[in-house]
Amino acid sequence: MSKFTVGVDLGGTNLRIAGFTNDWQRLTSLAIPTRTREGPATVLGDMASAIRHLIDQCGGEGELEGIGVGSPGPIELPAGRLLQPPNLPGFHELELKVELEALLNLPVIIESDANAAALAEAHAGLGREFSADSLCMLTLGTGVGGGIILNGKIWHGMNGMAGEIGHVAVWPEGMLCNCGNRGCLELFASATGIARMAREAAAEGRSPKVRELVDHHQPVTARHVAEFAEAGDPGSLGVYDTVGRALGLALADLVNTLNLPLYTIGGGAAAAWPLFAPVMFRELERASYVYRLTQPADRSRYEAGKTNVFPAQLGADSGLLGAAMVPRYVG
Repeated sequence: MSKFTVGVDLGGTNLRIAGFTNDWQRLTSLAIPTRTREGPATVLGDMASAIRHLIDQCGGEGELEGIGVGSPGPIELPAGRLLQPPNLPGFHELELKVELEALLNLPVIIESDANAAALAEAHAGLGREFSADSLCMLTLGTGVGGGIILNGKIWHGMNGMAGEIGHVAVWPEGMLCNCGNRGCLELFASATGIARMAREAAAEGRSPKVRELVDHHQPVTARHVAEFAEAGDPGSLGVYDTVGRALGLALADLVNTLNLPLYTIGGGAAAAWPLFAPVMFRELERASYVYRLTQPADRSRYEAGKTNVFPAQLGADSGLLGAAMVPRYVG
């Protein structure tokens, strides 16, 4: 009998749910706003209702194999308990697994959203294309997440908190992060950080394009900043130089520590790869002697036995697909 899995991508803005066949073809999906301001109980109720609805829709495709949820971290695993997630304020110590299973009366596996995205990239994206069963992935979204895949499996660490790369300090004397540290990568490479730096550039008179948005009380997004940078706006170009430097420093530490064959960068803000990648590679080469010894002759081609860095392949759906993969590869 054929089987299907359900993946849930719990984001700070949107909640996405989809059903996938056992060969990872999407059956159906839905998306609703994440009502974080109304508290965890409301979000849990919305999630449970959406999952039940999707299971009913997919029931004709076979047997439910499992439900996986990708959530912003930090998360204590396998308990599925959230611990001060910077991008889900008010959700500290939420027993996500316990509460959701009680509402559904079904088993649920919780995973960090970045780990889920890395799992998908390993089994259905670049990892599969390059036959690389170990990789590290950074996700540039509202925050910056990280996932480490070793021999096809998620590396969770002692209690599920491995891979919090967004909270590695790239400038230790920098501004204060929501996590309590200073100068975290997340402050300079996330979509939120990009928008903040662009507003700062506008206030200092370095970004006429962004200043126009601010003066007209329009929101400034990472997409705006990328468009302005592509058009030559000096402040926006400077923002992406900073993004590249921050990523290069973080990657240098990862390469020196992990010595993996593949590092990949995904998430919405990664669409601006041409704007930040040149500076990122220069900083990576400067700061990592391991990279200098193992960099490929041609960065546009994967080379076995070398340190390869590429934009992720799967795009915005990697976290959702990875959450659906969790029951098979983690459960």
